[in-house]
Amino acid sequence: MVKLDVLPERERGVCCVVELEVPAARAAELAEVLKALSDPTRLQMILALRASKDPVCICDFTATFDLSQPTLSHHMAKLRDAGLVEATRQGIWAYYRLKPHLSAHVRKIIDAL
Repeated sequence: MVKLDVLPERERGVCCVVELEVPAARAAELAEVLKALSDPTRLQMILALRASKDPVCICDFTATFDLSQPTLSHHMAKLRDAGLVEATRQGIWAYYRLKPHLSAHVRKIIDAL
């Protein structure tokens, strides 16, 4: 790292443009994903889905967590809204899995967990 002894001189009222590495649309998508994962329960749910070869029933999460089924369904809805999971219904049960075709940058986040 280069250490500057003297700060560069700036002309008052003239600013430099900072180049952004991530386009605004991608930043918004990543922010939604990170918001969804910021809750400990949702983070654990994503990790369980990532580890599971088969879709997981919401009743399995009810047996795992000390939370009610409506609360777990709320958490799963947040993950669905963030585009991380998809659900299939079989009778009265909903089975969840990670979306198989997540974007590369979202997949990197999940793989880094």
